Amino acid sequence: MNSLFKAWGQHGHRQIYLHSGRHLLTPRSLLVHSGIARRLHSSPSLGEHDVQSRAGANNTSGISSSHILLLATSILSGIVGFAVASGLESSTSVKGGSSQDQQFGTPGDFKQAIEELRQAFPSSDAVSTDPEDLRTHGFSDYDYRPGRLHSVVFYPASTEDVVRMVKIATKYKMPVIPYSGATSLEGHIRSHAVGGICVDISGMDRILEIHGIPLFFPLDPAPGATIGGMLSTGCSGTNAVRYGTAKAEWFLNATVVLPSGEVIKTRRRSRKSSAGFDTTKLFIGAEGTLGIVTEVTIRLAPLLPTTVAVVQFPDLRKATEAVIEVMNQGVGIQCVEAVDDVFMAATNKFGMSARKWPEKDSLFLKFQGPTQASIQETAKIVKKIVEKHGATGFELARNAKEADDLWADRKNANYSGMALLEGAKGWGTDVCVPVSKLPELVYETKKDLAQIGITSTIVGHVGDGNFHALLLFRNEKEYRIAKEAVHRMVHRAIALDGTCTGEHGVGVGKKKYLVEELGAGTVELMKTIKRAIDPLGLFNPGKLYPDDDETDNKPGV
Repeated sequence: MNSLFKAWGQHGHRQIYLHSGRHLLTPRSLLVHSGIARRLHSSPSLGEHDVQSRAGANNTSGISSSHILLLATSILSGIVGFAVASGLESSTSVKGGSSQDQQFGTPGDFKQAIEELRQAFPSSDAVSTDPEDLRTHGFSDYDYRPGRLHSVVFYPASTEDVVRMVKIATKYKMPVIPYSGATSLEGHIRSHAVGGICVDISGMDRILEIHGIPLFFPLDPAPGATIGGMLSTGCSGTNAVRYGTAKAEWFLNATVVLPSGEVIKTRRRSRKSSAGFDTTKLFIGAEGTLGIVTEVTIRLAPLLPTTVAVVQFPDLRKATEAVIEVMNQGVGIQCVEAVDDVFMAATNKFGMSARKWPEKDSLFLKFQGPTQASIQETAKIVKKIVEKHGATGFELARNAKEADDLWADRKNANYSGMALLEGAKGWGTDVCVPVSKLPELVYETKKDLAQIGITSTIVGHVGDGNFHALLLFRNEKEYRIAKEAVHRMVHRAIALDGTCTGEHGVGVGKKKYLVEELGAGTVELMKTIKRAIDPLGLFNPGKLYPDDDETDNKPGV
């Protein structure tokens, strides 16, 4: 991650300054990036030597322990990371009415752009048109949509490299499609129909400094997520019930390369500021359509003791009703995850632990507190509440290893679910509603899925009203049935004053629902901002913003 971790002690603030580019957590390099993230999550004694031994980092000493500053290279991936790749062959520019031929350069222009990239980076492997490289970057096992090849893959090593690439792309009107963990569920890695430059920041992966203190970064999406992807989609994850989402205050500032090639920093790193617009948040959730983020300052939270419990319910409706009462008690819950009976069956067959669970709708709970005694007291309160709602088999982990094993089964949800149906593909989606509306939404969705006969698991961050469904399909007929089910699920959520996506982002798959959710005026304001910052419409085209002729009364792409 080409990172610089620093700590200093002004005002007792806790921060990480990230010059970050690649996967923070990726299955391919779990020991490096996931190790960094998990140590920030779990180790009270993270040390310089420990991280240096993994990445050959330089280290420095003598830094205070109240503030952490992490520099890693190119969250480029980031704003870009979870962005979603274009899927519609007939996408039009955000500039209503202009055609693709007018908006983008010709194939000859793109060929010249690639040649100019090679000339700008003659002594490196920064520019690739290798067929296998293009295939890897154009297709994903996480996405149900067909892939599409990019024209070229570019691997920047610095912010300056990104600036040079952007100027070439602008000169030849070539789309710029960011790439990182490739875990987007809404189409992020597909190229635009005309091709483009896939910008992969995975080469920025060297630790420079780290100083360990017991703090952690609380945003906790799936294991393959990157810091850049987290920012670009406004992610959250299992810890959202206590710590909120990326759109809270976890990202203090960002350094961004704009479509013009200009580099800006959104604000200083002080914990708070009332100086003008909060421009950092302009880029959170923008999915790489407004700029490429190369540096970010993130805030950390105290690392407190935790443990895990699992409990079963007659159905998910009762489970979500129990969660609402638990939340209203204000107890120290860090995570509360609802899973259905299908998920528990999948876990018994394909889970990470050796445990065998009752195949019932269940809750996984993570308790957090300053002492073990406080955690035990919280667990007693929660146990009493959930039993009022028909819960059985409340089991609290006896030690840290058992807690890790229990939670591993929850975090393995996607892999366990995909293994349920041999040869199937998975359509993973999420919606979010006010917590009080969640029991109704979950009940109606489960009933719908049962009626259409589609195998699906339900996993929910129920403490904040967000749930995920993984719909499995093996052929075109089942794909169409799954698509229609997702369409109904989204409309159901919006009708309950919710959103089409709680944390996956909009990308290609959800953009046609934005007008229904936000209103035409709000969507037009978003497009106005896009046109002002990216007048050529080159950055991640075809994502996020609905086309002028796009409606929300048909199933999504």
